[in-house]
Amino acid sequence: MVNDMVIEDRQRPTGVPMTGWPAKPVIYEINTAIWLGDLSRAAGRQVTLADVPAAAWDEVTPAGADAVWLMGVWERSPAGLELANANAGLQASFRDALPDLRRDDVIGSPYCVRRYVVDDSFGGPRALAEARAKLAARGVRLLLDYVPNHVAPDHPWVTTHPELLVNGGEADIEAEPGAWVRVAGHILAHGRDPYFPPWPDVVQLDAFSPALRAATAQTLVGHRRQCDGIRCDMAMLMTNQVFAKTWGGRTGPEPGEEFWPAVIAGLRSQHPDTVLVAEAYWDMEWTLQQQGFDFCYDKRLYDRIVGRDVAGVRGHLRADLAYQSRLVRFLENHDEPRIAGLLPGDAERAAAVAIATLPGATLWHEGQFEGRRVRPPVFLSRRPGEPSDPALASWYRRLLDTVASHRVRTGDWQPCSRWPAGPTTNPAVTSSPGPGLLTTPLTATAGTWWWSTSPPSTPMDGSGSAGPTCTAAAGTSPTCSMTGYTSGAATSWLTRDCTSPCRPGAAICSPCCDPRPRAAPVDHTIPACRQ
Repeated sequence: MVNDMVIEDRQRPTGVPMTGWPAKPVIYEINTAIWLGDLSRAAGRQVTLADVPAAAWDEVTPAGADAVWLMGVWERSPAGLELANANAGLQASFRDALPDLRRDDVIGSPYCVRRYVVDDSFGGPRALAEARAKLAARGVRLLLDYVPNHVAPDHPWVTTHPELLVNGGEADIEAEPGAWVRVAGHILAHGRDPYFPPWPDVVQLDAFSPALRAATAQTLVGHRRQCDGIRCDMAMLMTNQVFAKTWGGRTGPEPGEEFWPAVIAGLRSQHPDTVLVAEAYWDMEWTLQQQGFDFCYDKRLYDRIVGRDVAGVRGHLRADLAYQSRLVRFLENHDEPRIAGLLPGDAERAAAVAIATLPGATLWHEGQFEGRRVRPPVFLSRRPGEPSDPALASWYRRLLDTVASHRVRTGDWQPCSRWPAGPTTNPAVTSSPGPGLLTTPLTATAGTWWWSTSPPSTPMDGSGSAGPTCTAAAGTSPTCSMTGYTSGAATSWLTRDCTSPCRPGAAICSPCCDPRPRAAPVDHTIPACRQ
């Protein structure tokens, strides 16, 4: 598992390798093609991963970011591109996202991989090495994709090792012409999951094949030489249960061992510190954690947040902490709609605070901070222009900075058994450029409220970093007004904590927790959030 460590200084000497991952990493996803395309148009020349300006790297490594996920760096498939251009449904989705679509905007899917070599349009392998060094100099790790379920129809394995794929016959392609394809003298199955139609631009690998398992481990070892962690696309498709449901009877017998433990053992025999992230759905997170993944997508929490299912979120967060600590919390990624189009501003901010402070890994998506609303299909190299929301971007970066500078993610976490009737924090921003007094009024619910600032500053009354207090009597709603000293422009909070003062140095206390004893925890064979 990962080491519990904190990066003290984001700036590292060039060439010094990263030494490990924090236990609760913050990951920032970038659509590589879109990002480099935007930078190229701004610069009036082609920008590759080797010559991204320093300011652009700074922009995508905000305070508190531990890793950058460069989504879609591998060589895309000309054959897959041809199939995508011939697919009317895909073309319609492209125009929905980009009304002025040009033919050269479509570059093929990054998950239709021809070879696991960095695409020449991004600068090739040397450019990726340069990008990794730039990130390491900022104390940031590099995460890259692996697609275990399928490959492009012109991937070398199709001609050199067709036995690694799901093969069919004439009867198959006649019965389901959309599910099979003729390639290099073979009839191969299109890649798919058991619940949706096949993907028309890829061919299916055979997860039950011992040869494929060995080849996958070898491929992942090659990945690890180029990055610090690997995100495995649709990882649950390779489990024996799901693969048998999808392809049972069309491949060899089901092996006694699961796919991922066999593959991960081969990888970690050479790179034991590799962090593996699973894209996971269908409540398969627990299974994949047991099979060797460090972190799995928390799609269930995402669905409950965007559905504004407060009770569901609360129940979800009562799951066993060991399970929750290995989930990836997110409000956006390249597969989901932009959060700015799903939640109003106040709800988005509340959800972002939760995502930023929950146990487990956190995933942010490039464009999320600026309030983008269009999610471009991954086949495209260009996105529509959208107005940026500077206030939202500033708020997000202040959130990440506050969480990082006060080490919120390195502390202990526990769910609240009772939530306060009103807000737990009440921020007020001073515009004073120099030292002065900062007063924060609040119509309080019952309990003790603590004053703090960001950046942190010593309270005027000298009572220590916990700050002065304001006590509201039970059953009343008095207005509390606290004043403290700030050394410059700062944000102040009044924060309710029913049990104890803020710990020294904390900027925001935990939400109110009921001090009454709770029932003994239940030993869940299946985590509570999956009930």
